[in-house]
Amino acid sequence: MIRRATPNDVDGIIATNIECLPEHYPLSFWMEHIERWGDAFYVAEVNGKIVGYVMCRIEYGQGYVRNVMRTLGHVVSVAVREKFRRRGIATNLMLASMDAMKRVYGVEEVYLEVRVSNEPAINLYRKLGFEIVKKIENYYLDGEDAYVMAREL
Repeated sequence: MIRRATPNDVDGIIATNIECLPEHYPLSFWMEHIERWGDAFYVAEVNGKIVGYVMCRIEYGQGYVRNVMRTLGHVVSVAVREKFRRRGIATNLMLASMDAMKRVYGVEEVYLEVRVSNEPAINLYRKLGFEIVKKIENYYLDGEDAYVMAREL
């Protein structure tokens, strides 16, 4: 089941993040995103357990797709536990979040950063209409580069 995240979900969200990704955040970071942009923060739940999430923030700035000032949705983090991958969960999390970003926050463009080596994620984002618009060298703590991918909403 895909639903909006609540503060009670944070332990399960953090556990998913730790299992799936090398990038981690302090508790206050997760709580800030639920409190400020909670309408676009979604979790996937199976049998009462969090198995995936998408965390976003809303920004105002220069667009990547169109080089104008606009309301941007920044997909900060997406993760699905390995046992639950390839079932459409990440796709449904992203679709729910993008819909909320447009409907609730008036977002005109969505962007994210992704490791250049993460081909499954890059393919997912391409399937959702994202295009690579920029490469950032040494973006991650381990020195790996990132692609910025973006799309209009």
